[in-house]
Amino acid sequence: METCSVPAQTQDAGATTPSTPATCEAVSEAHYRDGVLEVREAMLANEVPIALEYNGVSHAVMLGTPSDLEDFALGFSFSEGIVTEPGEMYGVDVIPSGAGVTVTIEISSEAFARLKGRRRTLAGRTGCGICGAESLDHVLRPLPQLQGKGPTLQPQAVSAALAALVRAQRLQKQTGAVHGAAWSDVPGSAEIVREDVGRHNALDKLLGAVLRARVNERPGFVVVTSRASVEMVQKAACIATTLAAVSAPTRLAARIAHDCGLTLVGFARGNAFSVYTHSWRIAPGPNT
Repeated sequence: METCSVPAQTQDAGATTPSTPATCEAVSEAHYRDGVLEVREAMLANEVPIALEYNGVSHAVMLGTPSDLEDFALGFSFSEGIVTEPGEMYGVDVIPSGAGVTVTIEISSEAFARLKGRRRTLAGRTGCGICGAESLDHVLRPLPQLQGKGPTLQPQAVSAALAALVRAQRLQKQTGAVHGAAWSDVPGSAEIVREDVGRHNALDKLLGAVLRARVNERPGFVVVTSRASVEMVQKAACIATTLAAVSAPTRLAARIAHDCGLTLVGFARGNAFSVYTHSWRIAPGPNT
């Protein structure tokens, strides 16, 4: 069976500091088919506490997959409005311990002042998007206005991008327990893919990777293997004008997408999907 990936270590060679957990681990499972028992090896996705500290101050604890944590730090910070540009983040250190992983993030004094002003503390479940928000303003925060911006997509590009994302999900193939998020170019090639047990975490990791690579300076869109909740809309709107999801959107997500100008696609499976907002970005087929 394919071996799980292990993130890069942060400690010096020979040190006794705990290593960063693997993304998945082998277990023994009792498998039944037609009443017949087979004991076999299975791979389970790891889910560990990930603590985010800004300038030495604890801010959030999320449960997630211990991979691509530098991307996660930037994506979470940007999508939550803690930093307004990558340049406000000066450094990231990933520190494993017996209890989980601590990600220490150094940000500018201006960004830290914004963070302290919000006085938000998260003690999240798996990839929880809005746990701990102190007011409705923190939940339904201002978003970029995307009206009139972004590329027009061919219907087949949406289907191709979802298929490419599914093919690229190595950890999902091993465990069957993780979500994926991808940045696709206009023809439908998934250029950057990130995975996590939490759908919000997967999208935050993608957001951080996209910002680092600056691929959002070129036309493209975001695809995810989950439902399209309002948090997913808010995060996607930070880097794209179209979000395509495998499952349904919520009513609030559709309203927020409409208001900010995001094209929201749901039930994207095979060669079919539904568009709920700003369908002008999806080119009509020859029979429409």
